[in-house]
Amino acid sequence: MKKIKIISLFLIGGLLFSSFIFFSNPAGETEKIKWVTFQEAVELSKKEKKKVFIDVYTDWCGWCKVMDKNTFTNPVIAKYMNEHYYAVKLNAEMKDTVVFNGTTFVNPNPKQMRSTHQLAASLLNNKLSYPTTVYLDENFSLLTQVPGYLKPEQMEPILKYFGGNAYPNTKWEDYQKTFKGEVVPPPAAPPVTPAPH
Repeated sequence: MKKIKIISLFLIGGLLFSSFIFFSNPAGETEKIKWVTFQEAVELSKKEKKKVFIDVYTDWCGWCKVMDKNTFTNPVIAKYMNEHYYAVKLNAEMKDTVVFNGTTFVNPNPKQMRSTHQLAASLLNNKLSYPTTVYLDENFSLLTQVPGYLKPEQMEPILKYFGGNAYPNTKWEDYQKTFKGEVVPPPAAPPVTPAPH
């Protein structure tokens, strides 16, 4: 009889715990970045002006996949991105034709491997490095490009520097010195001490 009571308590406790988890986060997920195409960002900006964040990647880029997994899934990054930017995923080797401001951008050799699309080349000033994040203002003018993999705690100040409009009046170096981030970096691994012989 005692066993039945203990098992019942465990079952009730488990049920209460799982319902708490479900109701506190019904989808079981954190906020996700609402990615759009470049053309969709152009259309959306006609209704509401926002800055534009572009993740320029390729399918073969390993660090691009790591950034997708580690950085773009961070809830602080996703929430801020959705509130202040149109977030664009741009495959640097896409085959699509993009028309922007009267200019047509194409992939000049769509059947050739690793052929760079003209829009990606233009956004990166022909410095083809992946991943590269590109920041544009509300009128699609270039603010900056940041090549390389960025951890969430590295991306957060850049996102907020441009998204919060600090850049017209504050130098990046000064902004960095006073920046207080919300992203909590993972704890550093403890140093490994060799075992005595």
